[in-house]
Amino acid sequence: MLAGYRGFGENPTREVGFAPLPGPPGGGQDLPMTLEPAQRTGDASGHRPADPPDRAERIPEPAGEQRRRQGREQWLRRRRLERQLHDGAALRISALSLQLGLFRHRVPADEAVLQESIDGLQDELHAVLQELRDVAGKIYPPLLDEAGLGPALRELADRADVPVHVTTTASRFGAAAEGAAYFAVGELLAVLAPGSGPVAVVVDAADGVLVLSLTGVDTRHAEVVDYQVRPLGGTVDVAAGGGTGTITARIPCE
Repeated sequence: MLAGYRGFGENPTREVGFAPLPGPPGGGQDLPMTLEPAQRTGDASGHRPADPPDRAERIPEPAGEQRRRQGREQWLRRRRLERQLHDGAALRISALSLQLGLFRHRVPADEAVLQESIDGLQDELHAVLQELRDVAGKIYPPLLDEAGLGPALRELADRADVPVHVTTTASRFGAAAEGAAYFAVGELLAVLAPGSGPVAVVVDAADGVLVLSLTGVDTRHAEVVDYQVRPLGGTVDVAAGGGTGTITARIPCE
């Protein structure tokens, strides 16, 4: 649009004429004005037709579906971050420790002080590597990514303060659903009182949904399960009785 032309915005029914080219009075040449595409539209009454719908802007994504999508993306980011730590930093630390070990064998036997220094550096590297693996496991367990929910939950049960029996299917459910189920079980076992009765963990699949049942638990802790599964559109049901009961979570799979 030419600078200084204000009539179009002030009166949409006004006809657009021609703007003279700069030049001596009377010697100018008329040139049609260039209008923006939105200004060239209109019907006989001067009204502009409605713009075609833009689905990305005009039709907002339902809030529930948006939260579920964001929840899935968060788990995928966590898995990628764990792989970066495992395949990047952890491997470099391991390689550095190996190089130190090779150098250690080349040090003369009478260089005891140097040998002890190298041994100390290797010990520090091993400690750093273990800490890095612990952090990566809290982001997304490598065993869960590589072997699935069954082996990961059994490894988790072996470290629990209460007896845990795990029954799972061989099916895979996707990174998000498996991550939510794993951490739901882990958080629940962490808040159970030491010496509590045995806990049964059952994982099954039903119509594209991961069904996680935890029996023999204090159902007052159901919120820790809900906290993990709710962002993915999951639900939690509680059946209590005699101080303990069953918490059942249903997590949609992508």
